[in-house]
Amino acid sequence: MTATTVHTVRDQCLAPGRTVDAPSAGARYGRMFPDLPPLVVDPEVLYAAGTPGGLCDATSFPSPAGHEAAGWPFFGQLIAHDITADRSPVGPHADVVALRNARSPRLDLEMIHADGPVGAPYLYDADDPAKLLTAPGGRDLPRNSQGTALIGDPRNDVHVFVAHLHLAFLHAHNRLVDRLRADGVPEDDLFPAAKRALTWHYQWIVVHDFLPRLVGRAMVADILALGPRWFAPRPGEAFIPLEFADAAYRYGHGQIRHRYRLQPDGPQFPLFPALFGHGPIPPEHELDWALIFDMPGRPPAQRAKRLDGGLPASLIALPREVTGDVPVDAYRSLAVRDLLRGSATALPAGEVVAEAMGVRPLAPDETGEPWAGRTPLWLYVLKEAQHREGGDRLGPVGGRIVAEVLLGLLRADSGSFLVADPGWRPTLPAHGPHFGLADLL
Repeated sequence: MTATTVHTVRDQCLAPGRTVDAPSAGARYGRMFPDLPPLVVDPEVLYAAGTPGGLCDATSFPSPAGHEAAGWPFFGQLIAHDITADRSPVGPHADVVALRNARSPRLDLEMIHADGPVGAPYLYDADDPAKLLTAPGGRDLPRNSQGTALIGDPRNDVHVFVAHLHLAFLHAHNRLVDRLRADGVPEDDLFPAAKRALTWHYQWIVVHDFLPRLVGRAMVADILALGPRWFAPRPGEAFIPLEFADAAYRYGHGQIRHRYRLQPDGPQFPLFPALFGHGPIPPEHELDWALIFDMPGRPPAQRAKRLDGGLPASLIALPREVTGDVPVDAYRSLAVRDLLRGSATALPAGEVVAEAMGVRPLAPDETGEPWAGRTPLWLYVLKEAQHREGGDRLGPVGGRIVAEVLLGLLRADSGSFLVADPGWRPTLPAHGPHFGLADLL
């Protein structure tokens, strides 16, 4: 009898109904708290709060570094680009019924794989269609002759940090193709298998690395064990709540530093305009991951800004390259945009949401003037983080909204690892006891 060699496929993830080349589809927005009254605020008050010299201008008060590494809000931005794309204009009013999310509400790396090698062949290597393209040498995103990135979401080239994260996912996908090929996976199955494996590793990072840092391990464990209280879409019926998209998940703007060092002993750059993207990454902007994420065997990275309600100067006065021409000069402030968005979509005050959740609201002296106990939800989330968690993570209102939505989207997706194979564990090597983002990078 002839012995048969059995090859173990390390990265094969078993799940029903692969839809590798299905067309991308938009989705609707909704509300977590549909019965709560909207907060009505004069736009001039919002302009005053968010423009230079206003209460959201971090240059007006001390804003120390936080506990987490500086790269985590950029990973949060990558997640946002994966699940949301609201292309409606900035302004004090919005037709909420007509709002459409141009992304599917799934953590499925649609921004990386798009419609696959059949539906989006320009993203893939013609000589090895299971692999995604990178620039020659692999040090930049693939670009056309005019420098425009050839990627599944142009927002992932807006600055060098998110561009490097997108590039890291391209490389991770291609490494998985190599591993699966070495393990004997048939050529026709390589792309769907690598796509699934990368997506599940990404989802694992969201659940077990990103969220515990952002909301605390106890809250993540509570939702996983006991289920959600406020957001539980049925399978296949997921949507993005406005309280998440237009308030709580914009927390990351408050963690952005004004200046970053990209290379050891290199200069520090403001995020905007110096690190603005949408063009080839110059050598001086190539990024050493250990400077924004804590990497094994390297000194601690730069830290994210502490959450305190303030934004750095580079976000309070965005350059024209980011905003384009605007009808109101105040729209150049990201804080104004965040405040206006919550008002335009008729979000309730943060204190009202806290009361609905059974959480003790912040006192007026904690949120500050001019809110008088009725604070815009986005700003409330930032101030709650400051006063309830020392500015290092989200508090009970903001954290609950963010964690329930991200975990709820995974539970509503039959293809996620939480549903298709809850016992699955990462197959890529880890440098410590638990696999995390640093291992993927």
